[in-house]
Amino acid sequence: MPTVSVGRDRLFEALGRTYTKEEFDELCFQFGIELDDVTTEKAIIRKEKHLDEEEASEDEEVIYKIEVPANRYDLLCLEGLAQALRIFNMVDPIPTYRVKDLSTGSMLEMHVKPETSRIRQYVVCAVLRGITFDEARYNSFIDLQDRLHQNICRRRTLVAIGTHDLDTIEGPFSYEALKPSEINFVPLKQTRNFCADELMEFYKSDLKLKKFLHIIEHSPVFPVIYDRNRTVLSLPPIINGAHSAISLKTKNVFVECTATDLTKANIVLNTMVTMFSVYCKRKFEVEPVKVIYPDGRSFVYPDLSVYHMDVPLPYIMSIVGVHLQENEVARLLNKMQLHVVKSVPADNSVNFVVAVPPTRSDILHPCDVAEDVAIAYGFNEIPKRRPSSLKPLTLNQLSDLIRMEIAMVGYTEVLTWILCSYKENFTMLNRKDDQSTAVINGNPRSADFEVVRTSLMPGILKTVGHNKDHPKPIKIFEVGDVVLLDKTKDVGASNRRHLAALYCGANSGFELIHGLVDRIMEVTGTPFVSPTDKSGYYIESSDDPEFLPGRQASIIYKGKHLGTFGIVHPEVLDNFDIPDPCSFVELNLESFL
Repeated sequence: MPTVSVGRDRLFEALGRTYTKEEFDELCFQFGIELDDVTTEKAIIRKEKHLDEEEASEDEEVIYKIEVPANRYDLLCLEGLAQALRIFNMVDPIPTYRVKDLSTGSMLEMHVKPETSRIRQYVVCAVLRGITFDEARYNSFIDLQDRLHQNICRRRTLVAIGTHDLDTIEGPFSYEALKPSEINFVPLKQTRNFCADELMEFYKSDLKLKKFLHIIEHSPVFPVIYDRNRTVLSLPPIINGAHSAISLKTKNVFVECTATDLTKANIVLNTMVTMFSVYCKRKFEVEPVKVIYPDGRSFVYPDLSVYHMDVPLPYIMSIVGVHLQENEVARLLNKMQLHVVKSVPADNSVNFVVAVPPTRSDILHPCDVAEDVAIAYGFNEIPKRRPSSLKPLTLNQLSDLIRMEIAMVGYTEVLTWILCSYKENFTMLNRKDDQSTAVINGNPRSADFEVVRTSLMPGILKTVGHNKDHPKPIKIFEVGDVVLLDKTKDVGASNRRHLAALYCGANSGFELIHGLVDRIMEVTGTPFVSPTDKSGYYIESSDDPEFLPGRQASIIYKGKHLGTFGIVHPEVLDNFDIPDPCSFVELNLESFL
């Protein structure tokens, strides 16, 4: 979870009172966040430079490091944190955010060019009019951008935020995508003019910006935002222009977010403007901007409308596990920044119409509302109780029984990663990717986690490859999930529970794996039958590339393919650095249910 560093004294000033460390720690716990550390600015610097610790002097500012939930973007700055805690303490009412009422003709406009669809197709904008900065507010404003970039923006790949001094530029603005050689401007904190492709080379030595270059550097066109006078506002997602840089003297801030994900762009824009509209001349009011797309469609941003959700009171109580009165539930939700109106449907059950403000993008389902009730009520206050009955899922029960049977045969259970590399899932198994089976990770942490496995085989073979010096024979098995693309599911994929086992020794052990298959069928009560009989199972020749031709078979269970077993192909063994022959079986346990 993200950690937010805030000055203790400034936080207490915003909260309207001081706390001891223990009192503030307790307040954080009650609100569902955690006081992770108490330090100072100099101590943080000493730690980063690996210097010896020194005693803090009285004039050093105390820094509170507070751990907040990853989906609470409104808590990533002091302003949002203080506002949420004041509402939780019932000091302040829930603020009402407003979009300034302007006629269409008087709004600032952002015109989107068609070429932007080749790189970052969306842009959303807003204006903070009459804002007052001091040094602390300004630093908090910049810090919030950085934290959003690291969090929901996924290091600027999904969304990039640009903030500009509106008094130095002139609308209407245009969002374009041009060849790098056609873009020239003075970037932020620089004094000379750069061409965009020259800028890419320049920032390869910049510790902060070089990690964002890959997002656009290989694209034939770069995104760029101009004002009416062709002044460059920003080259998203890399750097803003120096001409429109904000400062402590800035009074009107133009905020633009370019994105590949429109939903996240709206969340980021709403978070930026709602958190700092508190410093505007007209508190909690934001000026809209009209975004016009090449096909003639136009949208007004930001959307600060309140989302309404129907939540039954019995549902809340069933989730929380405590019987609460209607008024008490409403009070608890108000503490969590959720307005509540009671409604009574025709069946006389009590329903709440919950108004979700634009700052609470984490509220997606009635269970999120119930969670907020539990937090405000206090997790420590919820009585402990033993469930009257707790039955395992049928699939899990079958998996446990199968595990025990195979263990009694002499096999050792292993547990491997559900993510693997693309090469391990396909090439190293002699398989070809048909583009309709595997779930590909769009943003893998490393090459080892590119694909969600479609088979247990890569993990089993990797285990043997890393333990090839272990005394033979090696007899291992795994019961675990694989994931396959599935258009019938709302998430586009489905889990399948598989069983896999491998024998590795001086000989292939094909007959031992065949015997294991027969044992599994015996304990599941499945008889061996002729191919025309669909009451049991039989085997037939198969031709899978990961197995040796002529030494493999498909298991047909009640007329459907259940799995395959055979001698692993020597090329596959060589790919996993396994010197000894192996036999392997994998089958779908869900077919038995």
